Amino acid sequence: MRMRLKMTNRLRVGTGTVTALALALAPMGDVLASSHREAPFITEHPKVDGTDFYLFNSYETGRQDFVTVIANYLPLQDAYGGPNYFTLDPEALYQIHLDNNGDAREDLTFTFQISNDLANGGRGLAVPAGDKMTAVPLRNIGVVSAADTSALNEAETYTVKVTKGNRYFGQSASVTNADGGSKTFKKPLDYVGTKSFGAAPAYANYARAHMYNINIPECSVPGRMFVGQRKEPFAVNLGTIFDLVNAPAAVVVGGNTAAGRNLVPSTIDNKNITTFALELPRSCILGKDQSGKTRDVLAGWTTASARQAWILNAFKPTHKLPVLKVGPFVQLSRLGMPLVNEVVIGLPDKNRFNGSEPKNDGQFADYVTNPSLPELLEILFGAAGVVAPNQFPRADLVAAFLTGVDGVNANGSTAEMTRLNTAIAATPKGMQSDLGAALCFVNGVLTLTNPGCDPAGFPNGRRPGDDVVDIELRVAMGYLLPAAVAPSGQLGFTDAVGQNDGQFDATFPYLTTPNAGAM
Repeated sequence: MRMRLKMTNRLRVGTGTVTALALALAPMGDVLASSHREAPFITEHPKVDGTDFYLFNSYETGRQDFVTVIANYLPLQDAYGGPNYFTLDPEALYQIHLDNNGDAREDLTFTFQISNDLANGGRGLAVPAGDKMTAVPLRNIGVVSAADTSALNEAETYTVKVTKGNRYFGQSASVTNADGGSKTFKKPLDYVGTKSFGAAPAYANYARAHMYNINIPECSVPGRMFVGQRKEPFAVNLGTIFDLVNAPAAVVVGGNTAAGRNLVPSTIDNKNITTFALELPRSCILGKDQSGKTRDVLAGWTTASARQAWILNAFKPTHKLPVLKVGPFVQLSRLGMPLVNEVVIGLPDKNRFNGSEPKNDGQFADYVTNPSLPELLEILFGAAGVVAPNQFPRADLVAAFLTGVDGVNANGSTAEMTRLNTAIAATPKGMQSDLGAALCFVNGVLTLTNPGCDPAGFPNGRRPGDDVVDIELRVAMGYLLPAAVAPSGQLGFTDAVGQNDGQFDATFPYLTTPNAGAM
């Protein structure tokens, strides 16, 4: 959905709802899809550009007591993107924030810091060229496997700290490898191609060796972690969407059949992203109320930050120090609910949103209660009978995307975050509804007996198989409202690209093996 929010200060409330709205209206021009390049400034810094955020109860067999959190970064990776491929920024902080008491402030923050080191003591691998040993220009010079990384020219590693309370001033401790206690973890090389790794499933096995059992500070139960390249999980008809939804009305509103929602392949299906994935014991991350009772609703979002001052190394740029970055960390990227900044926030304020925090989201309530996206959709497809809802304020959108739904995932705050009721059991793979929890409502009334109802799906958290574009589009157009005020609320709005749990793995980290640079 593409809602143009009028921002005055720092981004405020409307984001979550806005996100949903933004996705919901996605089918229109810029209202439907995601290029993952949400703001003008972040396009200059793709390594810290967050693309998607997922929060759901783990549905891998035997992992019912865990919550999976996934933050994706570095958008639109072409698998063949050599020779440098897609390393992360060693001067940045990649963070996953969890709010477990409903105040729109982080209670637990997982901070990832990357290190990139050349082989051969920082000199890089070299080959004999005449009477000299000359450094090679490639990231590997032979086959790489988990058992033998001697041909790897650059190794990416990372450390993780958990901070309780304020991300900057709270108490921090290191996450450690449950097998040996190391604080340093290895990140796999991107999928250069089958000559570098061998035929399938060689890369899958190599990547799997970088999935770690982890010890989390003050938690007696180990979690799991993976950081590395994955196949792009988002599905969208990208070019069509941003060309003013360049599709016939019959396609845009034709998604009430399986065929209508699976007309075209995802434009970005051949792309990859970089994933930060955590599987965390529920018992260690949930908060408690004043009476000591566990609070089941967990909220989350992800951010990336870089040093405030960058000084170009004009005299002798090196592999490790092409630029000197100093000063305090400044947030450059923020992502909770999908597509908020990309298609909801107005162009003048997109950079500001990326630097904002959920606790300051209140100023955007007007853009949720009185959204412009449905009106735009009516303008584009009014000739086909599409009519925007005429009930204001849009309390349905506020509940669905900014506060959570009472009795489901409301947590007491009004802010743009992904909210998950962890007490609602995960739906197994193969049984999940790609429309998430949308079918749990009939004329805006929570009806768990409605056919197709899947309360474990978006916007109650977000799973990889939830078709958030179609869900948000329909909700923005009034799916949760009575027909009297939302004449088009029951139409099958879609971007014609299907998304479902069958496209993903049944085990952590759920996102699949990336596309290979060469076969």
